[in-house]
Amino acid sequence: MTVMDLERIDNLPTDTLAGYRIRTGKPLPFGVSSVPGGLNFSVYTSAGTSCALVLFSRSEGSLLAEIKIPDHYRIGDVYSIVVYDLDYEDVEYGFKIDGPYLPEEGHRFNPDNILMDPYARVISGRDEWGVEPDWNKQYQYRSRVAFDDFDWEGDSPLEINDADLIIYELHVRSFTKSESSGVKFKGTYAGIAEKIPYLQSLGVNAVELMPVFEFDEFENSKTHPDTSEKLYNYWGYSTVAFFAPKAGFAASGRFGMQVDEFKQLVKQLHKAGIEVILDVVFNHTAEGNERGPSISFKGLDNKIYYMLTPEGYYFNFSGTGNTLNCNNPVVRNLVLDCLRYWASEYHIDGFRFDLASILGRDPWGAPLNNPPLLESLAFDPILSSCKLIAEAWDAGGLYQVGTFPAFGRWSEWNGKYRDTARRYLKGDQGQVGEMAQRVQGSPDLYQWNGRSPATSINFITCHDGFTLADLVSFNEKHNEANGENNRDGGDDNYSWNCGAEGWTDNSNILALRIRQCMNALSMLMTSRGTPMLLMGDEFGRSQHGNNNAYCIDSPVSWVDWALLESNRALFEYTQALIHFRQQHPCLRINSFTHGGSRHLPSCSFHGTTPWQVNWSDESRQLAWLMSCDQADSDVMDAVYVATNTAHYASWFDLPPLPSGYGWQLHFNTGDTQSPNLTQAIAYANHGILVGERSVVIFSASPLET
Repeated sequence: MTVMDLERIDNLPTDTLAGYRIRTGKPLPFGVSSVPGGLNFSVYTSAGTSCALVLFSRSEGSLLAEIKIPDHYRIGDVYSIVVYDLDYEDVEYGFKIDGPYLPEEGHRFNPDNILMDPYARVISGRDEWGVEPDWNKQYQYRSRVAFDDFDWEGDSPLEINDADLIIYELHVRSFTKSESSGVKFKGTYAGIAEKIPYLQSLGVNAVELMPVFEFDEFENSKTHPDTSEKLYNYWGYSTVAFFAPKAGFAASGRFGMQVDEFKQLVKQLHKAGIEVILDVVFNHTAEGNERGPSISFKGLDNKIYYMLTPEGYYFNFSGTGNTLNCNNPVVRNLVLDCLRYWASEYHIDGFRFDLASILGRDPWGAPLNNPPLLESLAFDPILSSCKLIAEAWDAGGLYQVGTFPAFGRWSEWNGKYRDTARRYLKGDQGQVGEMAQRVQGSPDLYQWNGRSPATSINFITCHDGFTLADLVSFNEKHNEANGENNRDGGDDNYSWNCGAEGWTDNSNILALRIRQCMNALSMLMTSRGTPMLLMGDEFGRSQHGNNNAYCIDSPVSWVDWALLESNRALFEYTQALIHFRQQHPCLRINSFTHGGSRHLPSCSFHGTTPWQVNWSDESRQLAWLMSCDQADSDVMDAVYVATNTAHYASWFDLPPLPSGYGWQLHFNTGDTQSPNLTQAIAYANHGILVGERSVVIFSASPLET
């Protein structure tokens, strides 16, 4: 007998239980994985005293077997077992864990509960959006086996430089659910793929998808106070399964094909030069507090996975009932494994972390100086080219914009950019000085600790709060439809309705609102840092004054694509601005110490007189001039932006240019007929009258000789 003739016996079954051939499993990887002839199941519990694997048939909807994993199969705190002869495509599974039920000590074991595998890559039970499940089923969220056999055809993450990104935030269902979207597969991953030509035409090069991890839209359902329609957990910021894409967002979800459909979307976006960033929620789970359901973590090892008070109650830094114990090594590894999986298996380009400050808290809620999870993510070899974006605050009052533990890697949603830009836009006093900080990439926040301008994700609107059209149409939020007596949603919106609350036929007010939208977008696209747009803002999408439409699955939340035609001028203005940003590297300089061009500083500020800014509280005029030398050339790139947020026009003298250069006018929001010039015009005058609440944008070009 030769070595080649030896039969491998370490893959063969050794026992039979409940009619299935089994053997000791491998403790890693967690979850389910394929082995020759069988499936390896592995689950962690440190305080559980026994574990049973429960198998179901997906097609029959019936229980196949309950296999108590022999105690001697346990290694450390991990139960693992190999089960042979299973139909991989049909089997669903869960675990039963026995152990103490002592909530005051943090333990909530119940051997009758069937628990979802926290590493499950596919979930059954919520296959189609809005189809109410059978609540009498014992096991609501069934774990399934995923097949990593997708043909990527050579695709890989795009790795676009941070400073060159233009992010577009969208909700999968809202983006194409409306009949006006014109797509075949409305409200799905496939629907987004149909809109890729639109995204390309707009010019964005990254989409940031609001939560796509499996969640339950029926969680905490309420009814509309007037219509009695069902209100959903629509946005999905309440994760059920971290490794599984939301089936209800897939046109093929009822066939269990959500994995392939989502991968197909990523592949097609990459082919179009568009990165995919996922909005991920690791601050809490859908299990809620002590009154919430036991889906997975609570029954597996409650004391490990959640932050608990000494009395066994749940700390609530997320504002939703519980807080994931992210800096426990077991939970930290789960987060790392999850993101590595999405980066490697789904080719995801980056992650935006909801309420990320929670990820820097210790088990009792105190902020850590060097949070191990944030450090691990920053230096992880698989995530090394992924964007890591923090929403640098949480619901417990920890606000870390500018001070988030970045480890040289993390960027931040810059809430201060949002607030300052809004206040300056509406003409609040005392904003000129802070606005100057924001447009140059917020050096007051990021330069002191060696970070770069692209650290700042600049935005004026996002899913949380008013849309841009509503920001200029409402002074107050109008969230009555949410069924919370208008108490929910932020109150500090820094919005201005331009003279009438909500809808109006007044042409002057309507024209002013459009101009204010153009002004906001102008400031955003000429600021250093990474700009982010909210879906539909480019053509005036409204949520009718609702600044917290987290539960609304209706045309209020859906993008109305008819606005693309009725607000065509705003769309074309946005499109031109994005193109302009891409053409001018001086707007995308990613260093606070950049030396500028050979003629002008990298970034300088001006008032109505060049090089002289009125920094007083009463001032509402600010101009900025950015410059650099074009790559591999002695030609200067320079952009001058003059903003006037006063209610009267102001004359701005243009900064003199070096010999051989002249100003060209590209945008003037005060010109109602042609706010964006399809072809820039040479501008021989030495100054320009900037209209009330208007922005003008010039570039410097070499004069023809």
